[in-house]
Amino acid sequence: MTLDAEAARLTADKRALPSATIRRPHRVVASGLVWVLPLLVFIGVGFNLPLLMTAAWSLVDQVSGGFTLANYVDFATSKIYLTVVLRTGRVALTVSLICALVGYPLAYWMTGLSRRGQMFALGIIVTSFWVSILVRTYAWIVVLGNAGIVNRTLQAVGLTDKPIPFLYNEVGVTIGMVNVLLPFMLLPLYAAMLQIDPRLRPMAYTLGASSGQFFRRIFFPLTLPALAATFVLVFILSLGFYITPAILGGGKVPLIANMLDILINQFPRWNLAAAISIVLLVLTLALYAVYQLLRRKT
Repeated sequence: MTLDAEAARLTADKRALPSATIRRPHRVVASGLVWVLPLLVFIGVGFNLPLLMTAAWSLVDQVSGGFTLANYVDFATSKIYLTVVLRTGRVALTVSLICALVGYPLAYWMTGLSRRGQMFALGIIVTSFWVSILVRTYAWIVVLGNAGIVNRTLQAVGLTDKPIPFLYNEVGVTIGMVNVLLPFMLLPLYAAMLQIDPRLRPMAYTLGASSGQFFRRIFFPLTLPALAATFVLVFILSLGFYITPAILGGGKVPLIANMLDILINQFPRWNLAAAISIVLLVLTLALYAVYQLLRRKT
């Protein structure tokens, strides 16, 4: 082989190299798609197909089987459903506010603990996830019932002559939901507060700021996006709560999830229940978009 022929072969190899480099990722993507395809099919059939079927049922008349928007019209014009929706929004907003008022100071207090103290506090919070929500909800009956710990204590110290009805109303439902959802507010807030540069505090003190001025003008504005994001997260979770309102509400405080249970299991109105579910899903997705928008600012 002559020198000219060898140079020509090397030039041809260099020209062929970019095309090979470009083709390689396609093969990698194709081989990766083969491996994840069964999972995509499983998710599509197991999760997305029921949602699509629910959306289709919401547009079908239950008697004739034809296309209709009557299910959405019935939901929008019925005072009964509107009352349940407003109650759900009111309870969810109250629960979110209480979680924020309790969770923010607790998270701030945890950031000031020693390393061991923070781990101990985190352990107490995480332990709550080990107990079933059903068990924790029934435990509140022992605490808040007419013969419960709270009422017996109030009567023993003379603050009341008869038991205060904490259960089977919005007060009991709100207390039970706050107990379940408070960790979902507390843990993200604590994580966001740990991300704040600890050098800001001594720098603010060096410039003459007091502890209150540092919190009001530096710390709180920096944690405000995280607070707003976790507030929206707790509100979303509150919209779909079922167990706690069913037990602590005693059937007297139905929320949207309880209303869907009644429409499906007691009144065979699957199509109307499907329409309400789609409205709740759209509302949840809209709030989730707000949550993601706020979370990116943290």
